[in-house]
Amino acid sequence: MNDQLEQALQQIEDEKGIPRAEILAMIEASLAAAFRKDYGKKDQNVQTEFNPENLSVKVFDVKEVVADSAVEDPPVGGEGMESEFDPQKQIVLEEAKKIKKSHKVGDIIKTDITPKTGTNFGRIAAQTAKQVIIQKLREAERNMQFSDFKAKERTLQNAIVQRIEGDTVLADLGKATGVLFPSEQIRGERYTIGQRLKVLILHVEPAAKGPKITLSRCHPDMVRKLFELEVPEIYNGSVEIKAIAREAGSRSKVAVFSNQDGVDPRGACIGQKGSRVQTITAELGGEKIDIVEWNDDPVKFIAEALSPAKILNVKLDEENKEAKVEVLEDQLSLAIGKAGQNVRLAARLTGWKIDINGVKIGGDEQADKQVSESISAEATADTSADKPVEASETPETSEAPVEEPKTDASAEPVN
Repeated sequence: MNDQLEQALQQIEDEKGIPRAEILAMIEASLAAAFRKDYGKKDQNVQTEFNPENLSVKVFDVKEVVADSAVEDPPVGGEGMESEFDPQKQIVLEEAKKIKKSHKVGDIIKTDITPKTGTNFGRIAAQTAKQVIIQKLREAERNMQFSDFKAKERTLQNAIVQRIEGDTVLADLGKATGVLFPSEQIRGERYTIGQRLKVLILHVEPAAKGPKITLSRCHPDMVRKLFELEVPEIYNGSVEIKAIAREAGSRSKVAVFSNQDGVDPRGACIGQKGSRVQTITAELGGEKIDIVEWNDDPVKFIAEALSPAKILNVKLDEENKEAKVEVLEDQLSLAIGKAGQNVRLAARLTGWKIDINGVKIGGDEQADKQVSESISAEATADTSADKPVEASETPETSEAPVEEPKTDASAEPVN
């Protein structure tokens, strides 16, 4: 092979990541375009075969054999025979048999039309060939970028803030630029040009000028991937994240489960003296993270999800998927959380509507009488392990004073 051609092919292959066979196919397409410009005829479907060993080129007119009816019977109500029969790329069976009797419908006929005296391309034809190969190189590069980033959807990537346009942040991902829209940013977080940060590749779509990459820092999967990065037990599968409920920038609840005996899922995620969870909290700008243990028993899981509040009783309404929870009066505000956040996240984590009642034990006049207030939270999103809760979905909450007799003693207690 020619040394200069070999060097050029190797350089393009290394820089663009495009396979050599694909580059040679681009060269053949560019040579075909140049031949059509100076030597081609209107009814020819020009294709070339380039031999990189001796730099020789053969030119062919390639046509597919179609049935005679393609010309005789154009489609009813159509625009004419052009929509069915293309004389540039097709040849009817009758004409094909004149070339070779054994031809049948579906065969490809390649007629060698290489000029015996060789070719001498003019300036315009050479420019056409150059434009074709540049265009195809760009298309191949865009396709490679799209395939590469499409495979990285819902993964965590390092990015550098490149530009800020209003509230929208453009981040450099190396070979492409991603967009962090205001809706996908953590509330209250501020970005500066040149800042390094971790982002979740949310969506990748093909576009004319390269892949359109949407980034996120508020999606629940951001928390999931950070835990996979910081906790080896989650990465190797011995600890599993079952569900996540998140209000980005404020608080998240993560339900974890151990697939291996002897492994404490909460302890593994928290780390020694809280080192692992603190690293994740710092990356998320101080967002608080509650780690609770997953349980197949909804009563125990609901009680865990409402931590750090201590739960007395949980009653379940399986038909309506509602849970009535009792807590001591001094634990009521803790169970509800600021602006109802704790019970709202617990409802989304468990998938149950939760009503919390504060119970007042003892009293001067009416002992064992419940006098408190109630709050209700309803889960509004799927909390399965495969499909985490979307942070943008907010369940309804309500607050109202309630005065009712003591709960039935048969309600299942939760330790």
